[in-house]
Amino acid sequence: MELDRSLVSGSMALLVMKLLEEQDMYGYQMIETLKQRSDDTFRLKAGTLYPLLHGLEEKGLVSAYEQEAAAGKPRRYYHLTEDGHAALAEKEASWNEYARAVQRVLKGGICCGEA
Repeated sequence: MELDRSLVSGSMALLVMKLLEEQDMYGYQMIETLKQRSDDTFRLKAGTLYPLLHGLEEKGLVSAYEQEAAAGKPRRYYHLTEDGHAALAEKEASWNEYARAVQRVLKGGICCGEA
């Protein structure tokens, strides 16, 4: 079953920031990691990722730097800033609250056996 894209769009910044919490990454590395970890559900395109990263950079949530690659031109790596770590914690808490509420509704709500 194809994933509803409207469900993905609002959560992509959260997912990218979560990857950067673990380690600095370059764009293609983020795309492949999301694809792998989501069992091929998230197939992010560069045309979606880079505007998202630039927006996060403008907000001061990520910073970028270049580093030489083993073969070829330098790669642009992205790093989660201190403000980015704080924003990620807020986004993650918000997402978890939202997901719990959706699950309660799908399971019939607290009134119907869900605690």
